[in-house]
Formats: sequence, structure tokens, C-alpha cells
Amino acid sequence: MKILKAFSQLTKTGIILFAVVSALAGYAISFKLNQAFDPLEPLLLVLGLYLVAAGGFALNQAQEWRLDGRMDRTRHRPIPSGLIRPWQAFVLAGILCIFGLGTLLMLGVWPAGLALLTLFLYNGVYTLFWKRRWTFGAVPGAIPGAMPVVIGFSVNNHLVFSPECVYLFLVMFLWQMPHFWSLAIRFREDYEQGGIPVLPVRVGVHRALYHIGLYLFTYVGVALMAPWFLKAHALYFLLVLPISLKVILEFRKYYFNHERRAWLPFFLWTNFSVLIYLAVPVVDKWLSWAMYSYV
Repeated sequence: MKILKAFSQLTKTGIILFAVVSALAGYAISFKLNQAFDPLEPLLLVLGLYLVAAGGFALNQAQEWRLDGRMDRTRHRPIPSGLIRPWQAFVLAGILCIFGLGTLLMLGVWPAGLALLTLFLYNGVYTLFWKRRWTFGAVPGAIPGAMPVVIGFSVNNHLVFSPECVYLFLVMFLWQMPHFWSLAIRFREDYEQGGIPVLPVRVGVHRALYHIGLYLFTYVGVALMAPWFLKAHALYFLLVLPISLKVILEFRKYYFNHERRAWLPFFLWTNFSVLIYLAVPVVDKWLSWAMYSYV
């Protein structure tokens, strides 16, 4: 059990599940309703993306174990706590990434190539440069975080700059700034202790909240503009509109009461909203197809 727990912590299983869900949303949106469905494709997508993401996160912790050891929130991770040695994490990360990329290659060059690009951006550029040297490193750092949805989309459609894929990417990309910076405010002392120049450490909490607001309103705005990117039906009005209003109201509470318990509701509602924004166009697409086929 201890080994399984250490593996889960090293590979950040919870975050991987989120990435897998977004990839499946991209796959479902790009799936052509007149094409034959191969159940092996989503299975390979899930397995390949899980292995690549697990390898990327394991590599990240192997790269940053000394930094993790300086922060209270991360010092109990498997490597700084001594449960796993850095070289073991490097080896495990390499094996996971190789098998993951090989699995995605079975779906085509595009999914595997985009996954390799994601690894380069996350482990090569973000971890080594953006995160450590730039106050706004989370902004370009959100690109690899938004790539799973593009990887899933590319399985059925290589036109990754099509409106549908751009919408999905923007939702995932813009969501990450309110998500991460609210966490950075909550654990500001930890980041300061670790010497990581995150936004709240460099510019203060009030300015960080201002930037959270800018990205949050842009994020909600993109979701509200979904009909300009893809077909939107009943669920858009039933879910996207009220969820968007709720997120904005929670941010208002958080902005004026950020030192108290308003942080957690805003954080949770923001995370819930991204699931809704990804799920609604998928369900709308397949519901409308089912109704049309039935008629």
C-alpha cells in the first residue's frame, strides 16, 4: 500500500484523471458522427495519455526534489521524504513516457507528436525556466496543461486550429490562471520559502487578485461565446449561463474576503466550471445527433 501511495503521489494521479477527462472531451468533439466507432481508440488514448502524464509528473518531481524539500506543502512527497531516490524516479519517468508515447503512436503521429511537445514544454521549458525565473510563468506554463484536450481532438481531426479545438484549448488554458494563482495565494508562504517567484509573492495578494479577475472574466467570456465556436443547444443555456454567473459571484466574495473561507468555494466552483464548459458541447452534440436520428 505504501508503494502504491508513493506511486500515486509521484505521478499525481488526481491531476492525471482531470487531463484524461479533457482528452476524452476533445476526442468526442472531433469524432465525426458518420465514421465507424472503434472502441480501442479511446482506450489507447486514455492509457497512452495516462502513461505520458504520469511520466511527466514523475520527471518533474525528480527535477525539483530539492525545491520540494524546502516547502512544507511538498516536503513529504516521495523523493524529499526519502521513500524514492531521484534516479529511481528518473528511470520510472523514462519508462512511462516511452510506453505512453508508443501507445499514442498507435493512434497516429499527431497524438504522439503533440504529447512529446507537451513533455518538452512542461519538463524542459516550464520546470527549468518559466517557473523559476518569471513571475508570470504560469501563463505560458498553462499551454502544456491545456494540451491533453488537443491531443484527444487530434485522434480524429488533425485540424487543431479549427474553432472547436481552439475553444476547448482556450477554456483549459484560461482556467489555469485563476486555479493556480488562487492556490499560490493560499500557499504564498510556502512558495516564498521555496524561492519560487509566483505572482502573489512578487506583486502581493491584492495585485494577484486583480490578475485573477482579468483571466477569470476572459475565461468566462470564452465559455459564453461557445456558440461562435461550435454548435450549442439547450444545455448551454441551462448550465453554462448559470455556472458562469455563479463563478463570477464567488470571485466577488473571494476578492473582498480573500483571507477567509471564501478561497475554497471560489477554487472549487472554478474547477467545477471547467468540467461543465468541456462537457456541455460534448453532450449537446451527441444529444442533438440522437434526437435527429430518432426523428
